[in-house]
Amino acid sequence: MKEKHRYLFIDFEFTMPDRKGKLTGFYPEIIEAGIVIVEEENIFEKFSSFVIPLRFPKLTDRCKSFLHISQAQVNQGVSFYELIKKLEHLDRGASSTVVTWGNMDMRVLRQNCAKAGLPFPFSGKEIDLSMEYKQFFGDQNQTGLWKAVQEYGKEGTGKHHRALDDAMTTYSIFRLVEKDKQYLQKPTPTTIGDRVDFSKLLNKFA
Repeated sequence: MKEKHRYLFIDFEFTMPDRKGKLTGFYPEIIEAGIVIVEEENIFEKFSSFVIPLRFPKLTDRCKSFLHISQAQVNQGVSFYELIKKLEHLDRGASSTVVTWGNMDMRVLRQNCAKAGLPFPFSGKEIDLSMEYKQFFGDQNQTGLWKAVQEYGKEGTGKHHRALDDAMTTYSIFRLVEKDKQYLQKPTPTTIGDRVDFSKLLNKFA
């Protein structure tokens, strides 16, 4: 039996340093994960969880203010090791495609895995939808996630900078872009019956 291809629409939120007095050796760590799993154009599963940072577990005031995430929420999250186990379970090797808005999510995940001594959990194709969107519409600059969905006359799902809401919004834009791509594909040639209204033609000679 052929395995179904699966798309993983992923968004992570990360820790941020305070503007003053940067922490020695600081690097962004995942503190919230949102994933929308799609098979055969249907949402198969959703996953959302806060994640406890390994290296700098205490959130800065800037991070809490910008993301509207509290220390208590993060403290009740899963460990980074548990997150990686979940991602490995979702991957299914080459039969999955990871879709993100921008390249930061996968960059930070790779760095976090390297720092923790863990293998990167994905082995399939990765798509940066923001670059596809930029190339498709010929924009000079990369467009923000919620600005992109608004350019389609739509609204983002839930709240911006909440991982699952942003993952859902990424999925929405993916569907809109894929639909536009289909419109641009070469249409099937019309037949003479499509071009000529034979009923009008027969009436003319009746």
